[in-house]
Amino acid sequence: MPSLARTGPAALPLVLLVSIAVPLAGCGESPLVPDEPEGALDDATEYRIQAANLTDLWVDPRKGSDANSGETRAQALRTLTAAWARIPQGAPLTGAGYRVNLVAGRYPAEGLPVYFEGRQGTADCPILLQSVDGPHAAVLTAGLNLFQCRHVHFLGVDVIPDPPGDAFHAEQCRNLLLREMRIGGGGRQAQETVKMNQCRRIYIEDCDIAGAHDNAVDFVAVQYGWLLRNRIHDAADWAVYVKGGSAYLRLEGNEIFDAGTGGFTAGQGTGLEFMVSPWLHYEAYGIRFINNVVHDTEGAGMGVNGGYNVLLAHNTLYRVGQRSHALEVVFGLRGCDGDVDRCRQYLGLGGWGTALPGREEPIPNRHVFVVNNLLYNPPGYQSRWQHFAIHGPRVPSPGSNIPSPAVTDRDLRIQGNLIWNGPSTLPLGIEDPGQGCQPGNPACSEAQLRAENTLNSLRPQLVSPDTGNFRPRPNGNVFAVAAQPLPSFVWTDAPRRPAAPPRLCAQHVRSNRDGAPRSTPDHPGAY
Repeated sequence: MPSLARTGPAALPLVLLVSIAVPLAGCGESPLVPDEPEGALDDATEYRIQAANLTDLWVDPRKGSDANSGETRAQALRTLTAAWARIPQGAPLTGAGYRVNLVAGRYPAEGLPVYFEGRQGTADCPILLQSVDGPHAAVLTAGLNLFQCRHVHFLGVDVIPDPPGDAFHAEQCRNLLLREMRIGGGGRQAQETVKMNQCRRIYIEDCDIAGAHDNAVDFVAVQYGWLLRNRIHDAADWAVYVKGGSAYLRLEGNEIFDAGTGGFTAGQGTGLEFMVSPWLHYEAYGIRFINNVVHDTEGAGMGVNGGYNVLLAHNTLYRVGQRSHALEVVFGLRGCDGDVDRCRQYLGLGGWGTALPGREEPIPNRHVFVVNNLLYNPPGYQSRWQHFAIHGPRVPSPGSNIPSPAVTDRDLRIQGNLIWNGPSTLPLGIEDPGQGCQPGNPACSEAQLRAENTLNSLRPQLVSPDTGNFRPRPNGNVFAVAAQPLPSFVWTDAPRRPAAPPRLCAQHVRSNRDGAPRSTPDHPGAY
């Protein structure tokens, strides 16, 4: 199927060091680490790069020589390994940052660092690796591994491993920016195309990320950041998930498609030892998934698996859920994958889970809001069994620290959604008394779901979804469906041992996926 053309703000030239941060979807002030640049607040449209002084290093894989100075294009080095070695290691940069100018060409694996490790840029002295002759002109042909790096920014540099495989992996890093990159695992031969572990402040903008037999994007224990206006696709499992205590992330304006298990989920399953204190309870905290287009996923278009304060709002979903259901709000899972001592340590701090390898504990949901989305499965395509998967209560093991019974539907609000999916007789998925959203739940029940959503009574009129235009038809029936107010996140009932920082968020989605101000009254969907 043709992919959706990017409709976000036009990318600024790579040589521009300061981009403008414009409010897009406000959520209050974010707690900042000391070296956080002012423009990287989570309501901006671009990460702000600010640098007063930069030392230039040039690399040319065809005409350069590692015996050169690297100070000019004419004196370019030949390998990125040589350029990286000239950046001081082990201490924060002072006085000047570094700009590595990668000349157009293919960069072979033997000229790339095995590990990008221990380089500590700062907000004022960052490390830039840019495709100096324009986006996608410089192509790195081996996967990258970053460890304990700070303020390293990749601008327009493609990472396409040859032979195909994992493309971009970062661990224990801070303030990474990936902008205007093509990152490919090749025919689903990567396990994860982009994988971030135990990182903070990760910003991915205007990238094309594809090709994994597991996930195209996999965040584990990542706090603060965003994914904006990316194309994320061609993954056999979930295309994107953020899990393992990932928190305070915004995913907006992305196109997610061609995935197996599903499009996007907040939470999933994690070994307790891979998490980071104090985010040791839920799989995901304070996640906003807004203004995205999700299409052509075999499983659910989007879901929550063990989330606390998760907003799925104003998204457009098309051809999703054929193997089972279209949307899911289910349990996350928590195990211990071998580091028993670390699992016991985290349990002692009050974390949720187990120290017994092979056991999995259910991680509940709380304050999940699925609001003002448009889901359209055209004639001949429907979710196989039901609209929703909403799990019923489970009893966690003694000593897991998980409240019992664990539930998925506490303050679950599914409201204002326009859904066309199969026949009018297609079950909601909660009819069995063992499922969630049973009568007596004040926020979610069969009567509420049917009353507060437009469910198989209005077939949405879109411009041309089969050719990638998912906008509502001008003056069409989508505009007749009123959007509902967005609930605010609630942090007063978060677990106290250990206590994760609150984010007092009144939710607003001020503009649509095209960047135009949302109308009043508003309507469901990304546009």
